[in-house]
Amino acid sequence: MSRLGDTGVTVTALGFGAAPIGNLYREVSDEQAQAAVDTAWDTGVRYFDTAPHYGLGLAERRLGAALANRPRAEYTLSTKVGRLLEPSTTSGTDLEAGGFAVPATHRRVWDFTADGVKRSIESSLDRLNLDRIDVVYLHDPDDHWAQAATQGVPALAALRDEGVIGAIGVGMNQWELPARFVRETDIDVVMLAGRYTLLEQSALAEFLPLCAERGVSVVAAGVFNSGLLSRPQVPEHAKYNYTDAPAELVDRAGRIAEVCTRHGTTLPQAAIQFPLGHPAVASVVIGSRTPEQMRQNADYFAAPLPPELWADLSESGLLPPGTPTP
Repeated sequence: MSRLGDTGVTVTALGFGAAPIGNLYREVSDEQAQAAVDTAWDTGVRYFDTAPHYGLGLAERRLGAALANRPRAEYTLSTKVGRLLEPSTTSGTDLEAGGFAVPATHRRVWDFTADGVKRSIESSLDRLNLDRIDVVYLHDPDDHWAQAATQGVPALAALRDEGVIGAIGVGMNQWELPARFVRETDIDVVMLAGRYTLLEQSALAEFLPLCAERGVSVVAAGVFNSGLLSRPQVPEHAKYNYTDAPAELVDRAGRIAEVCTRHGTTLPQAAIQFPLGHPAVASVVIGSRTPEQMRQNADYFAAPLPPELWADLSESGLLPPGTPTP
């Protein structure tokens, strides 16, 4: 277990991401969702992450139900604020607008105001059927810096001071704006998606040292870069950042996979373990939609990797010199 910042909140090295059980891209049954969470628990996972955005609240409801009979003191749960769910009369599904195969009963409204943050947390507590949340992230405030920094963070900090939540942070798909939050606000943790992975280390030179210096923890998400690193053999038409991967990245991922094979391991095993080599990274969160997928991810995470693998990747120019490795 690693502590987030200077708080008393701890997380396991491997965390469960609940977006897939919110019907990300395709439907998942209630039974599959429950089984995925149960399998995560059985493999030792005690950190669970969700958000109102995931399935218009479905992921929160399913995660809360799946954890309902677990001892509350034995797990850490995070959710996010910034997208309020407002009732909608739109017909059809949320697939086109949000990427989730759920009825479009609600619409997302950006709101990082103090009132919006409090309303969002109250709604999340209701959907999760909990009386407290351990970690709350400002979710994708890319275009809302001023509101998020001057209203959202202070509102979360006040709730942290009151003991309603344990730790506060931001969750984003870039490192530049999170760096500004680290420098200018009082956050404990950053959930960084896709910017510190075995394929891409854009956060290595500036952002991760900044977090280490300021005592801000990092939770690494999107470590498979939307699927490009998720299989032992890189598919020709893989995804990267949720779109078709450029040919040069497919080639780079393929060369990394070849090095892994030379050392008797696989690309996803190395990808899921790589971020934890940096001292600022407290946890790696992986989304799983079925018990089989969760078990496979846990096996990837637990697989022993030879130290020579990392040296070979560096010597091959596939990792920057001096990159910290597990």
